[in-house]
Amino acid sequence: MNQRNYQKDLDRILEKLGREHRVPKLLLHSCCAPCSSYVLEYLSEYFDITLLYYNPNIYPPEEYSAREAEEARLIGEMSFPHRVVMVKGTYEPDEFYREIQGLEQEPEGGARCERCYELRLRQAAQMAKKSGCDFFTTTLTISPLKSAQKINSIGERLAGEYQVAYLPSDFKKRDGYKRSLELSREYGLYRQNYCGCIYSIRT
Repeated sequence: MNQRNYQKDLDRILEKLGREHRVPKLLLHSCCAPCSSYVLEYLSEYFDITLLYYNPNIYPPEEYSAREAEEARLIGEMSFPHRVVMVKGTYEPDEFYREIQGLEQEPEGGARCERCYELRLRQAAQMAKKSGCDFFTTTLTISPLKSAQKINSIGERLAGEYQVAYLPSDFKKRDGYKRSLELSREYGLYRQNYCGCIYSIRT
């Protein structure tokens, strides 16, 4: 069975938007500044973007604050074809621990991570619905260590639940991850050496 090509799905949507000469509103969940750098550069050509920084999985709190501040700095320093604004989510680590209860010993990339993806994507879908956005998506698929199939499947399921279109992606394609490394160097971004949660530190 051939694996679905989410980049081609995204290409078709962007081509359609180009033909229609319109700039929809996108709610973009971001995990960190380095991952968002390329995604913002890419998608701001087509969308008016509200970037949601909501990551209750991050440990410790000082790390959360550092990543949030770096995200805000990046948005303040980059130039974009269309509007990009940042919304700071509430830091609520207890929500993360409740969500992954019983899965603490799962390996990285397993069921615990899928619960974490859904927790953050659900918040993005809810905010997209509330703010009248046309689409929502996440920067998470840029990571070579994360499954685009799992992330997109969750996003598409939540799209049906909240009745807001999900923008499919596999941002690591077409050297997206490589470009994020280049932009990180260009803007002097802090790049963390673990995904975010206390369990990822231990691996």
